[in-house]
Amino acid sequence: MDPMTATGGVVVGYDGSDFAMQALDWAMDEAELRGTPLTVCHAWRSPYGEADEEARKSLHHAAEHVLWHGAECARQCTSGVRVREDLFEGPAAERLVELSRGADLVVVGSRGLSGLARTLTGSVAGHVAGHAACPVIVVRGAGSLPHPEHPGPIVAGVTGHDGDVLAFAFREAELRCLPLVAVHAWRYPVGAWSSGMAPMVMSDVPGKEAVELLERAVEPWRDRYPDVETRLQPVEGPVRDVLAGAAASATLLVLGAAKSSAVNHAPCPVAVVRS
Repeated sequence: MDPMTATGGVVVGYDGSDFAMQALDWAMDEAELRGTPLTVCHAWRSPYGEADEEARKSLHHAAEHVLWHGAECARQCTSGVRVREDLFEGPAAERLVELSRGADLVVVGSRGLSGLARTLTGSVAGHVAGHAACPVIVVRGAGSLPHPEHPGPIVAGVTGHDGDVLAFAFREAELRCLPLVAVHAWRYPVGAWSSGMAPMVMSDVPGKEAVELLERAVEPWRDRYPDVETRLQPVEGPVRDVLAGAAASATLLVLGAAKSSAVNHAPCPVAVVRS
């Protein structure tokens, strides 16, 4: 499939692993909720370098079977979703970034291949999250299977310049009928606790500024998504710790590309939204 002709829809990387099944389940939900096609992509290559023709045919046949399994699962488990198949010989990260140019969303698992194969391919999720032309959801932590009886909120990390992040987060919250928690990490100013200063007075100023920043950031999106319950959560502390704490019970953590390194530490699926 030519990536330039695959306009719109959800793309998911699938290699048959448990982590890929978690990603596929998430991608099926996204395609159903959005009413868009789903492209199941499987990339393959020889782990031993150049292979003879017979070995290459065998690998290609095995790759076709893996892709068929993923696509057939999607067809059987969704309603009204058009499922496409994409088989690619080469690096998975390269193909998913290529497909992202014509997609609304790319979904990948946090891990897939192991051992030698992972050494050869590198971190597919990390590369795709850092280079894709559309939002990327990395399904990590407990993933989406089994489906929780009481799913947590959508959590958005807010820095003050987050139009794209909040647009994505509010839409996810609306599609999934979940509340949205806007989180901002702030720190006490240098010297706030030095000798002779009153910490109770000093702490009130930065905390107030954090609340005001959050209110300004979410105001236009509250108007656009009036049915989404919105909570503001300013928290004092390092950004990584604050985001990890907020994500502990979240369904999805939504971040801008500048904070994409948090993908490696989040306890739940993470959406990375590039401006």
